[in-house]
Amino acid sequence: MSTKISLSRYLVEQQRVDGLIPAQLRLLLEVVARACKSISHAVNKGALGGVLGSAETENVQGEVQKKLDIIANEVLIEANEWGGHLAAMASEEMDGIYMVPNRYPQGEYLLLFDPLDGSSNIDVNVSIGTIFSVLKKSEGSGHGVSEQDFLQAGNRQVAAGYCIYGPQTTLVLTVGDGVAMFTLDREQGSFVLVQEHVRVPADTKEFAINMSNMRHWAPPVRRYVDECLAGKDGPRGKDFNMRWIASMVADVHRILTRGGIFMYPWDQREPNKPGKLRLMYEANPMGWLVEQAGGAATNGKQRILDIQPTQLHERVSVILGSKNEVERVTGYHTQT
Repeated sequence: MSTKISLSRYLVEQQRVDGLIPAQLRLLLEVVARACKSISHAVNKGALGGVLGSAETENVQGEVQKKLDIIANEVLIEANEWGGHLAAMASEEMDGIYMVPNRYPQGEYLLLFDPLDGSSNIDVNVSIGTIFSVLKKSEGSGHGVSEQDFLQAGNRQVAAGYCIYGPQTTLVLTVGDGVAMFTLDREQGSFVLVQEHVRVPADTKEFAINMSNMRHWAPPVRRYVDECLAGKDGPRGKDFNMRWIASMVADVHRILTRGGIFMYPWDQREPNKPGKLRLMYEANPMGWLVEQAGGAATNGKQRILDIQPTQLHERVSVILGSKNEVERVTGYHTQT
């Protein structure tokens, strides 16, 4: 790419040239990107910044929080609360919604985020990231905002993305017109466009799943993985590789880069929970990104983006990635 295109320029063109997003959404996405840049700096400092290790607290999910979980959550709230673009925010790390304080102007958008996905990888210096989703407040909701305003199906998202903190800090974004990737140029201090119109191959030879849970899976998932493991001599007639990073951001980034299928399915250890991952903070934004890149995302029986949420921290089974593979696994579920 001969001319460096900054994230700001890209968003301005999405707004002014293509008419895909309004000015307020453009400004909101720029603020989210700046917050991700601040989180990236904190992640990069690691032990030098005193940010590693446990905070010895638990979030609403009952999970022990890392220091960086709390830092990332605070950075995103402080960066976004005063700009006038938002009405409220919701985070995987908070019990309820966060209302924009009355001293600041109120906007028409709702921001949801997983401030630091893959927390178990923080202390071992493996890629982690921030996932975000933007919804528009319903017109009939008046001036106030409640949790009900957030309970929108994923197909109503107006923007979604993630920022992965790895060897490079990369921001991946969709506003409904395909997927674009931006890498943080630390010398320039801004995100620079490195790839547009990202596409996920329809077929793949890679799958990502936590194999240690195999004994707990439902039969359709075991059938699919068994076929992959059988390789050339099995019904698939080809060898597969397994990848598992234990960070959804990192696993999905690999899939967007070179294809594959990611599965975090229901298992019988907690049979009353439909899955492990959060619909609003993880599955919806990642599902939309993958669909915008030509892939597919289901819970095994239906399209993730069509699921109507009933609660803020709802969980869901996730199967996403290369379209033909996702359709195969989903087909195995519907046959049972």
